[in-house]
Amino acid sequence: MKNLNKFPLIILSLFLVSCSNPNKDLPNVIYILADDLGYGDVGFNGQKLIETPNIDYLASKGMIFSNHYSGAAVCAPTRAVFATGVHTGKNHIRNNSEWAERGDVWSFKAMLDDPSLEGQRPLPDTTRTVAHIFKSQGYKTGMVGKWGLGAPNTNSIPNKMGFDFFYGYNCQRQAHTYYPTHLWKNQEREYLNNYIVDKKQALKEGLDPLDPNSYVDYYQNDYAPTLMLQEALNFIEKNKYDNFFLYYASVIPHLPLQAPKKWVDYYVEKFGDEKPYYPAYAYYPNRYPKATYAAMISYLDEIVGSLTQKLKEINQFENTIIMFTSDNGVTHLDQVDSGFFNSSAMFSDNVDMVKGSLFEGGIRVPSFVTWPRKIKEGSFSNHISSTQDFYATILDLFKIKKPNHITGLSFLPTLLGKKQNKHEYLYWETNSRQGQQALRMDKWKAIRRNIATGNKEIELFDLTLDSKEKNDVSKSNLDVISQIEIIFKEARTTPILKNFYIKGLDF
Repeated sequence: MKNLNKFPLIILSLFLVSCSNPNKDLPNVIYILADDLGYGDVGFNGQKLIETPNIDYLASKGMIFSNHYSGAAVCAPTRAVFATGVHTGKNHIRNNSEWAERGDVWSFKAMLDDPSLEGQRPLPDTTRTVAHIFKSQGYKTGMVGKWGLGAPNTNSIPNKMGFDFFYGYNCQRQAHTYYPTHLWKNQEREYLNNYIVDKKQALKEGLDPLDPNSYVDYYQNDYAPTLMLQEALNFIEKNKYDNFFLYYASVIPHLPLQAPKKWVDYYVEKFGDEKPYYPAYAYYPNRYPKATYAAMISYLDEIVGSLTQKLKEINQFENTIIMFTSDNGVTHLDQVDSGFFNSSAMFSDNVDMVKGSLFEGGIRVPSFVTWPRKIKEGSFSNHISSTQDFYATILDLFKIKKPNHITGLSFLPTLLGKKQNKHEYLYWETNSRQGQQALRMDKWKAIRRNIATGNKEIELFDLTLDSKEKNDVSKSNLDVISQIEIIFKEARTTPILKNFYIKGLDF
């Protein structure tokens, strides 16, 4: 009789396990998106000065992609491409565009007083994001970090775009300080122990730029990346018995230069003294700009290490896909000495050919995927891929037919060591810098610049011979140029929002 009494308990325990583990044959997924991280800023791509042991460890455990591209050359459109699986020629969001008609959107004080001034232009209400796909398969979905795809008073916020949980910056302008007055937890503000410092605030008159104490205003109490890491760890812990998807949109190493003191001190000792940065130009002054940039990336590395350790603690590391990449190349601003760090690696680090441009230094980004249960350790791929492909890969993972409007291509076959289809081409466009279009097709890279000035010429580069894109070979490859001209027309639609029109193409 006693044995019979145990039977219902066994059934109940099995029921509870099945409820808390809906399908552990499917992997958890973490997508880590760094911000302005150059191709050469990580050890696995040859970085010699900045130490990234945790990132390099993960890369060594999975597959490194040498030909991975960001969805765009700047922040918001890459995030839109990630969310929707659609490249910038057909995406709703095609560039950074601050919603200035609402008021003083650049003022930290105004945004603090009026939350409706926060945020960027929204995605359409009907958007089905990659988070929606995960939710349809029973996953718990979380986003931590920088959103940048819709204001708090719109339907285009993480909690209304497929994410069960959100913590971080709603607005990418707010992320121009790592000591903000507040972050968002789901749909509510969480106020922090910080005060407003204008982003262009120079050193106060009379302060010595060589004295580290002159920069105290730029280092406050609550450091946003640390708070966001803790919330990410909490999300993983809370959902350890479920399938989960975590989108970790790091703000590091985007300016301003603000990093934990322990890491700054480490690199000051390593690099020695250096010239401070203190003009009232953009972003905050800094006593040790090189050391601080390196410190920020090493702290990002520490964050990646913490996420990895948490997965191991809950015995989910082997069954978790981790993809690591960046939203665009290294910044063009002189607070970051990209030449000193060789941030663009084998690509040009000319200020006109990094972030904001469609040259390789602006859109070729570091990337790897780790999935110990499935991906061969220490593997390498030269498959040409882009941010848009993550959405298609997840559809493939779940055996969901890809809708016609999705421009991405699944790279799941590459991850599993199977035959991989190739993109006919990758396409990008932006109305910044007088209008740009670009295309990657096999070995060819094509760029059309200054479209708004009436320029119709296409530059062509053979990347197998010319990674720095110095030698235009368009004149000797007119047949290729003719093909690209057709693609440039067919790859795009007229933007719905006039803010993204390109003069010469749309008006």
